[in-house]
Amino acid sequence: MDGKIEYGSIDEYIASFPPEIQQLLASVRETIREAAPEATEKISYQMPTYALHGNLVHFAAFKNHIGFYPAPQGIEAFKEELSVYKGAKGSVQFPLDQPLPLALIARIVKYRAEENKRKADAKPKGAARKSK
Repeated sequence: MDGKIEYGSIDEYIASFPPEIQQLLASVRETIREAAPEATEKISYQMPTYALHGNLVHFAAFKNHIGFYPAPQGIEAFKEELSVYKGAKGSVQFPLDQPLPLALIARIVKYRAEENKRKADAKPKGAARKSK
């Protein structure tokens, strides 16, 4: 993938990959949409991103894996289940030669959505404008 590519939408991002990778990306996208239907889609850091009271999760395709970025809190909360995958503080790598753990992705997204909602509800009224 050329680092100079600028994606205008998640559809454009997914379409830029071979069909078998498009299917994987589409399944991750659908899983996120079902887990957090109120989240908005955007491209951030040239990756598909979902936002709900701030960034929720990102995902991206690479040569040998799908990267999933649920922030450090999302990794920490599911560290035992994620321990079978390569990862870092705020990311995990799902190998392309293994089935995607869509149920786990859904649970992580729901956890992150609840976490962001709690943080937003805890903010004093008027501290930040609510965005729709």
